[in-house]
Amino acid sequence: MDAVRVALLREVLAGTEWIEATRRFAGSLRAAVAPHGGGLLLVGSAAYEPWHLAAHLDDEAAWSGLPELSPTLVRHRVPTGAPAHLAVGPGRLAAAGRGATLLVVTPERPDAGLLERIHDARRNGATVLALDSGDRDLHALAHDALATAPPPPQGAAAPPDLRDAPALDLDTVQHLVSAAAGENGRPAPRRHRRFRDRLARLAEGLATPPPPRW
Repeated sequence: MDAVRVALLREVLAGTEWIEATRRFAGSLRAAVAPHGGGLLLVGSAAYEPWHLAAHLDDEAAWSGLPELSPTLVRHRVPTGAPAHLAVGPGRLAAAGRGATLLVVTPERPDAGLLERIHDARRNGATVLALDSGDRDLHALAHDALATAPPPPQGAAAPPDLRDAPALDLDTVQHLVSAAAGENGRPAPRRHRRFRDRLARLAEGLATPPPPRW
């Protein structure tokens, strides 16, 4: 989803709490990775691999001048012959500690093994963020979380920020979060350009397909 489609989606969602909620969560992501210049680990469940979000964050890192947004995709199963940047297995989570940010993205409940790894990473000092369907165990481990359809806590009403918001699928929320993460970033180092040159660069960026890295 390119910047134009994200803008149209935001227009459709205007008046709901999704815009503010995704920008808040994106702000938590930026705040976690900026002081350490990176260290972002992106992991899904055994059945769901968030490679699409990895590609979008990689794009945002390049276009916004925020290289710390570029993630390392942690995979539960690494195919034989996978390139180095796609060959990082779950053992990487064992090394996650202070300075690392673990972004967990899954539409389903994480299994016990993944929850244990997330718990260990947090205990070792890593920041844990969750983007999911509202699993309570995962949210209990996360420093910040955003759910596509958050269930109310036991004995409590639904969170007021998203109580009246329309339900969105996980892919749509990922697009909104990744776009918001790259907003208001510092400009990439470059020589001074005229406004027309900057406008031409922006148009070129919007028309450029994602890089073949993912």
